[in-house]
Amino acid sequence: MELSLRGPVMIPSTDRPSHMRHQLLNDSHAQRMFAVVLETGDEAMSCLQEFVRANKISAAQLTGIGAFADVTLGYFDWNKKQYVGNPVQEQVEVASMIGDVALSPSGEPALHIHVVVGKRDGTALAGHLQEARVRPTLEVIFNESPAHLQKVHDPQSGLALIRPKQ
Repeated sequence: MELSLRGPVMIPSTDRPSHMRHQLLNDSHAQRMFAVVLETGDEAMSCLQEFVRANKISAAQLTGIGAFADVTLGYFDWNKKQYVGNPVQEQVEVASMIGDVALSPSGEPALHIHVVVGKRDGTALAGHLQEARVRPTLEVIFNESPAHLQKVHDPQSGLALIRPKQ
């Protein structure tokens, strides 16, 4: 099964084409499954956000593997109520990528992704994926959920968090 080329796709936040390819793997009972493959030079977060927007995905889980030329991992500083970026300026393997898509308080789809990356010496770093340049590939599977998840502002943390309906 070959991935269909959907590009070059212009990524609005970068005004440059992406090499991103994707294919619908399954479409049953309002639950779609997509394989999305990014290539060298693609900025991961902007490409994935554009994919979610273009395919009208409002609730999903995602997993992925691949590698980055560089990455910025975020750590949420509870006292400051903001993310602190931890740049990693070297080639790393994406040992684990997991995340979700839910509607933001404004109604737009929002990605929330965590990654564990492995360095050459075998040490691992982890955090919230803020930005990353793919090299040579990033393979992501999106599993859409039939129910829409909505994020709401949490006054204690200052974050928009998923709050399932009771």
